[in-house]
Amino acid sequence: MKQKILLVLLGATALTACGQETTSPPQNTVQEASAEPTAEAVEAETERLDQWFAERWEEELDFSPIFKTFLGRKDNYAEIDDFSEDAADEQLEWRRAAAAELKNNFDYDLLTQEAKISYDIWLYQLELDEAVLPFRRRGYVFHQMNGPHSFLPNFMINFHKVETADEMRAYVTRIGEISRAAGQALERAQLAAGEGVHAPRFAYEGVKQQSQALITGAPFDGEGDSPLWGDANRKIAALVEAGEIDEATAEDMRNAAREALINEFKPAYDALIAWFDEDVANSPEIATGVGALPDGEGYYKERLAASTTTDMTADEVHELGLAEVTRIRAEMEAIKEAVGFEGTLQEFFTFVREDDQFYYANTDEGREAYLQAARDHLEFINTRLSDYFGLLPKADLVVKRVEAFREQDGGAQHYFPGTPDGSRPGIFYAHLSDMKSMPIPQLEVIAYHEGNPGHHMQNSIAQEVEGLPEFRNQAGFTSYGEGWALYSELLAKEMGAYADPYSDFGRLTTEIWRAIRLVVDTGLHSKGWTEQEAIDYFTANSPAAAGQIKSEVQRYIVMPGQATAYKVGMLKIQELRARAETELGEDFDIREFHDMVLGGGAMPLAILERRIDAWIAAEKAA
Repeated sequence: MKQKILLVLLGATALTACGQETTSPPQNTVQEASAEPTAEAVEAETERLDQWFAERWEEELDFSPIFKTFLGRKDNYAEIDDFSEDAADEQLEWRRAAAAELKNNFDYDLLTQEAKISYDIWLYQLELDEAVLPFRRRGYVFHQMNGPHSFLPNFMINFHKVETADEMRAYVTRIGEISRAAGQALERAQLAAGEGVHAPRFAYEGVKQQSQALITGAPFDGEGDSPLWGDANRKIAALVEAGEIDEATAEDMRNAAREALINEFKPAYDALIAWFDEDVANSPEIATGVGALPDGEGYYKERLAASTTTDMTADEVHELGLAEVTRIRAEMEAIKEAVGFEGTLQEFFTFVREDDQFYYANTDEGREAYLQAARDHLEFINTRLSDYFGLLPKADLVVKRVEAFREQDGGAQHYFPGTPDGSRPGIFYAHLSDMKSMPIPQLEVIAYHEGNPGHHMQNSIAQEVEGLPEFRNQAGFTSYGEGWALYSELLAKEMGAYADPYSDFGRLTTEIWRAIRLVVDTGLHSKGWTEQEAIDYFTANSPAAAGQIKSEVQRYIVMPGQATAYKVGMLKIQELRARAETELGEDFDIREFHDMVLGGGAMPLAILERRIDAWIAAEKAA
């Protein structure tokens, strides 16, 4: 999970899994086992290792006050992470030292199978750090999808909870900390620009628009309240209502927040906007992939490996995508025939894309109807979960609209996990500024992807499952998490979802969407495709709304490799399930299989395969 947060904050400097596979015992264990270890020895070494992981996890958390807040903790509550390259170097050196200590002080052969997985994942995280290091200045620190400029205000509004006067004072201090962190992130963008790395023109415009929205309104210029000012006032008012502070203290807090916003926050965002205004002349108007950047080929290879946790080449990913697009189109043809549409599949795409019956009204009532429909679908699927899972999430889930300052027409819906203790629910966000970019046929499948049995279920179980080192409860690997969520879309059909054939067509729309990503992402970053070529391919093979398609392609351009993880991960989980069904026959239990996939937290695909193979062997031996 920390890896995902760093991905949001600093683009290519994220810690996501690299393509090397740490799946066999390391060679430098403390000692060679001369005989079969006793159960007592294995238990003792595993307990010692788990204690070591707990201590190192606390050290790692000290690098990120933000992540502590995500976990619901309130130590370092007035602080924001250090976003400088020096801080990244310091954390890498810490991880190198920790890995050396792990190898030198623990005997791999004296660990349980689960502890060996923990050991391997810990070392894998160092591998991914080392793999991305040569390309630390190749990613786009700021872009329209996210970045420190929008992430940090969103973090303050939705994750910095205020229940006491001291927590409100910490909020005000953090406004200044945002200013410092934004400046550090800008410095990293400038360092990258100095090496010829400039995000596409649309990304510059998106960052400027989002940044300007944060300094428009009170206490700055313009009508209404700016986002952080409005949030600060709501939180202060809640303290007064709860009897935590009196009105005089509230006024002091409002004055402090106003001063921090005017004197610290606004200058930092003015500087950000000014630099993007200045550098926009260097930004390419015709957007292409990162292959055109210095070291672009190597950078994309690293990003592809990081996202998929495999060693697949760009050509292999591209060909897989083409094959999957062909297969899914055939299933779409079958639904087109079933609903009695007379015309080609391309004409059916146009019909589903343009007919008004497939959209809610572009009004507040239409937006609320969309959100309520998503809640209704999730309520249905929740009644079926116990038939397919033994492990069930305890955390609540809320469905809500994206905040106005970061909302985008056609933006991808997304999910933020809750806290391990359940004090904050998981959040499923929808971009609803343009309802013509939010087709009804896709609504049901997206609800399952973001909610249950998708991201919310996977993340909640990972946080709630007992017996794992906490770093594994919070680990994040894109191919695992997004692969599970995409697998969940099809699983929901087994569970009785998509009664409406157009909703089932919507499911296929999102599946072919992920297959298209394999083709388009590699096309953009490895084969020299332009943005328009990518849009044309997407449009020819999907009924997705035009606004969705444009937003998606622009997402792939600024986040190379990330979009390939979904299909690769889904296919691996399907492969493992098919293997288990074949090997176990009548003894196969879908609940046990799903619990094995989810019950160890996120992990690279090769390690997941090892875990499932061990379970199959144990079931056959029982």
